[in-house]
Order: sequence, then structure tokens, then C-alpha cells
Amino acid sequence: TAMACVLRRSQHDVLLWAREPEVVAAINGQGVNPIFLSGTPLVAGIRATSDLRQAVQDCDFILMAVPAQHVRTIAGSMRQWLRRLTPVVSCSKGVERGSCALMPEVLADMLPEAVVAVLSGPSFAREIAADLPCGVVLACKDWAVGESLARQISNRHFCVHLSDDVTGAALAGAMKNVISIASGIAAGRKLGDNARATLVTLGLAETSRLGLVKGAELQTFLGLAGAGDMMLTAHSLQSRNTSLGVALGEGRQLADVLAERKEVTEGAFSVEAVAALARQLHVDMPITQALDALLNRGVGLDAATAQLFKHLPALCRVGDNADSAGKPV
Repeated sequence: TAMACVLRRSQHDVLLWAREPEVVAAINGQGVNPIFLSGTPLVAGIRATSDLRQAVQDCDFILMAVPAQHVRTIAGSMRQWLRRLTPVVSCSKGVERGSCALMPEVLADMLPEAVVAVLSGPSFAREIAADLPCGVVLACKDWAVGESLARQISNRHFCVHLSDDVTGAALAGAMKNVISIASGIAAGRKLGDNARATLVTLGLAETSRLGLVKGAELQTFLGLAGAGDMMLTAHSLQSRNTSLGVALGEGRQLADVLAERKEVTEGAFSVEAVAALARQLHVDMPITQALDALLNRGVGLDAATAQLFKHLPALCRVGDNADSAGKPV
């Protein structure tokens, strides 16, 4: 919904697909999304539909912002109506459970005739819906298509930087949610800002390690899609992932917190897939592994926290967080 506001400000005819009929009715009738962006008036002229065929068949490009674990299903449903070579931009920040696939990998699998791109970076929905300044990364292997998309999406307050590192942008977006849960847990347990900064920095390092093995570029993790998004998300209670971590750190149960939420907390569902991917690729990711133990393997909060901080001395050695040239990452 927030990106619909961005695109409308960029002078596009915007049609938003929503599964919920009450959302469609509210957008078309009152210009608001009372469930997923309550209290924020939308830019005039945005239309909504629950008809997926109507939403995709005549589009110049599509932004996919459905929850990560549903991208495969929705993309599969879109396929029959999508015109060949239509750009499809992934805005979902997660890793698919079971396959351990990044979102552009899912889209490429389900929409083989589409041109797949990724939009990622520090971009809280309420702020971009309110037209506050924001910088993001648009990653596309087809540079000409990427340039065209960047021009079409950009506007006065929404700055789009072009990249061809689709894997890095997608992984960075998913991992900032995972690491933000860890940051929130440290806050909930009142471990201090030093501990949170340490976790986030080392979380960026383990993100980079996984990314390099997946063929991503180190520079991506040092820019808006990597460090920028992680700094924003891991240090703000506006983040659903950080606030989830705070609740867990205070001793609440995962199922209880998620049951109270209408919006999806992507990191809670991506942790398992990222941990599995790390094991497959033999990448050491102790923060992710400790979170997986807590969220998915029945390990208690005290034990998971102890497991995490047991690794910190080793993680802080330069050699364990270095790139191939021996430089710290």
C-alpha cells in the first residue's frame, strides 16, 4: 500500500491487488487501508481490486509485496495472465521455508518469462506513504530494464539507486529482519545498547558471509540494502521484527505475539530457512542459529541467549570476520 502511494506520486496509474474484500472496499471508497496501513490517508487516485487477472494482465510492471511465504502461490496464479518480459519487482523481504529460496529465485522459478528485479533498502511503510525522504536499491540483472524501472519509480522524495546484485539485495533484505529480532531480544532483556550494536554488526558480517557464498557482492551489504536497512530496522520499534524480539526478550511466547498481529513479521518465518541454507552451504551463522534454536527447536530463552553470547569472543576476532583479502567485514 505504501509503494502504491510512491508510484502514484511518480505519476503512474496504480491498481493494487488485495486478498481482503474489506481492504479493496476501503481503498476504493475512502482512500485508506484500515487493516495494513491504518491512520494514513492514501494518495488520491489509487484503485484496488481482488481480481488478480485484472491486476496483472495489462501492467507495464508489477511490484510484488505479498508475504514472502506466499510469493510462490501468488506468482503461480499470476503466470497465466502475465505478458512476456513484464518486469516483476520483488518487495518481499524473506527466505522461503522448505526450498531456502530467495524471493527472486522463487519468482524466476514461477514466472520464467518475466524480468525479475528486487527493491530493497531502509523504507518503513508509514514514512514512505507520508512522502518522507527515502533511498532504496533497485537490483536487476538486465541493466537497461533496471534503469527504466529506477526512472519510473523514483520521485522527489523516493530515490532509487541501481544495482545488478539481485542476490545480495534480496538476501540483505531478508537478513535484516532476522538480525532485528536478535537486536530486539537484547533490548527486551535489557542487555544494553553496546550489546545490540555488537549483535547488529556481527549480524551484518554473517549476512555478508552467506551472501558471498551465494555469489553476491560485498559492496551490497555495505550500502542501503545492507547496512542501511539493517541499521534502520534493528534499532527501531517501528520494526515488527525488532518489537517481536523485544517481546520475546521480555519472556513472551512467539505464538502469542504473532497471534495479536494482522501484519506479517517476516523474520519469524525466515529464520528457519536461513539457518537451513547456512547449513547446506557450510556457512557459520551463530546469531541466526541461536534464533532458530529459540523460535523453532524448543530451546529456552536463557539457553538461546547463552548460546549466542558464548560465540561472541570468537566472532569478534578479525580473522573470523574477514573477506578473502583478510580485510574485516
